[in-house]
Amino acid sequence: MEYIYAALLLHDSGKEITEGGIAAIMKAAGTESDKGRIKALISALSDVNIDEAMAQAQPAYAPAAMAPAAMPAQAAEEAPKAAETKKEEKKKEEEEEKAEETGMEGLASLFG
Repeated sequence: MEYIYAALLLHDSGKEITEGGIAAIMKAAGTESDKGRIKALISALSDVNIDEAMAQAQPAYAPAAMAPAAMPAQAAEEAPKAAETKKEEKKKEEEEEKAEETGMEGLASLFG
Protein backbone atom coordinates (compact mmCIF):
# COMPACT_ATOMS: atom_id res chain seq x y z
CA MET A 1 0.00 0.00 0.00
CA GLU A 2 2.84 2.37 0.80
CA TYR A 3 4.10 2.02 -2.78
CA ILE A 4 0.76 3.20 -4.13
CA TYR A 5 0.75 6.13 -1.70
CA ALA A 6 4.24 7.05 -2.86
CA ALA A 7 3.10 6.93 -6.50
CA LEU A 8 0.06 9.07 -5.69
CA LEU A 9 2.26 11.55 -3.85
CA LEU A 10 4.52 11.86 -6.88
CA HIS A 11 1.53 12.21 -9.19
CA ASP A 12 -0.12 14.82 -6.98
CA SER A 13 3.06 16.88 -6.88
CA GLY A 14 3.23 16.81 -10.68
CA LYS A 15 6.35 14.67 -10.85
CA GLU A 16 6.88 11.62 -13.02
CA ILE A 17 6.36 8.31 -11.26
CA THR A 18 9.76 6.63 -11.42
CA GLU A 19 11.61 3.92 -9.52
CA GLY A 20 13.94 6.54 -8.08
CA GLY A 21 11.07 8.75 -6.98
CA ILE A 22 9.20 5.98 -5.20
CA ALA A 23 12.43 4.68 -3.62
CA ALA A 24 13.24 8.21 -2.39
CA ILE A 25 9.80 8.59 -0.78
CA MET A 26 10.09 5.18 0.86
CA LYS A 27 13.54 6.10 2.20
CA ALA A 28 12.26 9.44 3.50
CA ALA A 29 9.46 7.59 5.28
CA GLY A 30 12.03 5.33 6.92
CA THR A 31 10.77 2.22 5.12
CA GLU A 32 12.82 -0.24 3.13
CA SER A 33 11.71 -0.60 -0.46
CA ASP A 34 11.61 -3.65 -2.70
CA LYS A 35 12.81 -2.88 -6.22
CA GLY A 36 10.68 -5.70 -7.63
CA ARG A 37 7.51 -4.23 -6.17
CA ILE A 38 8.41 -0.77 -7.38
CA LYS A 39 8.97 -2.07 -10.93
CA ALA A 40 5.70 -4.01 -10.83
CA LEU A 41 3.81 -0.92 -9.65
CA ILE A 42 5.30 1.30 -12.33
CA SER A 43 4.46 -1.32 -14.95
CA ALA A 44 0.87 -1.59 -13.67
CA LEU A 45 0.43 2.18 -13.60
CA SER A 46 1.83 2.71 -17.09
CA ASP A 47 -1.58 2.09 -18.69
CA VAL A 48 -3.60 3.93 -16.03
CA ASN A 49 -4.76 7.53 -16.22
CA ILE A 50 -4.54 8.31 -12.51
CA ASP A 51 -6.62 11.50 -12.72
CA GLU A 52 -9.42 9.64 -14.49
CA ALA A 53 -9.24 6.71 -12.07
CA MET A 54 -9.42 9.06 -9.08
CA ALA A 55 -12.41 10.89 -10.56
CA GLN A 56 -14.29 7.64 -11.13
CA ALA A 57 -13.43 6.13 -7.78
CA GLN A 58 -16.16 6.34 -5.20
CA PRO A 59 -14.71 7.38 -1.87
CA ALA A 60 -14.98 4.63 0.73
CA TYR A 61 -15.58 7.20 3.45
CA ALA A 62 -18.65 8.86 1.88
CA PRO A 63 -21.35 6.70 3.52
CA ALA A 64 -19.67 7.00 6.90
CA ALA A 65 -19.44 10.76 6.52
CA MET A 66 -23.17 10.98 5.85
CA ALA A 67 -24.18 8.87 8.83
CA PRO A 68 -23.10 11.35 11.56
CA ALA A 69 -25.33 14.04 10.03
CA ALA A 70 -28.39 11.95 10.91
CA MET A 71 -27.06 10.96 14.31
CA PRO A 72 -27.66 14.21 16.27
CA ALA A 73 -31.42 14.10 15.71
CA GLN A 74 -31.50 10.43 16.55
CA ALA A 75 -29.35 10.97 19.63
CA ALA A 76 -31.60 13.80 20.77
CA GLU A 77 -34.57 11.44 20.70
CA GLU A 78 -32.72 8.62 22.45
CA ALA A 79 -31.16 10.75 25.19
CA PRO A 80 -34.35 11.10 27.28
CA LYS A 81 -35.03 7.38 26.86
CA ALA A 82 -31.55 6.53 28.06
CA ALA A 83 -31.94 8.83 31.06
CA GLU A 84 -35.28 7.20 31.94
CA THR A 85 -33.76 3.75 31.63
CA LYS A 86 -30.89 4.71 33.93
CA LYS A 87 -33.34 6.12 36.48
CA GLU A 88 -35.42 2.94 36.35
CA GLU A 89 -32.33 0.76 36.77
CA LYS A 90 -31.14 2.82 39.71
CA LYS A 91 -34.59 2.64 41.30
CA LYS A 92 -34.65 -1.16 40.89
CA GLU A 93 -31.18 -1.47 42.43
CA GLU A 94 -32.24 0.64 45.42
CA GLU A 95 -35.37 -1.46 45.89
CA GLU A 96 -33.33 -4.67 45.74
CA GLU A 97 -30.87 -3.32 48.31
CA LYS A 98 -33.73 -2.35 50.64
CA ALA A 99 -35.28 -5.80 50.22
CA GLU A 100 -31.98 -7.44 51.09
CA GLU A 101 -31.55 -5.23 54.17
CA THR A 102 -35.04 -5.95 55.45
CA GLY A 103 -34.52 -9.64 54.76
CA MET A 104 -31.33 -9.61 56.83
CA GLU A 105 -33.09 -7.79 59.64
CA GLY A 106 -35.73 -10.51 59.65
CA LEU A 107 -33.09 -13.22 59.90
CA ALA A 108 -31.35 -11.39 62.73
CA SER A 109 -34.56 -11.33 64.74
CA LEU A 110 -34.76 -15.12 64.50
CA PHE A 111 -31.40 -15.52 66.21
CA GLY A 112 -31.67 -13.12 68.94
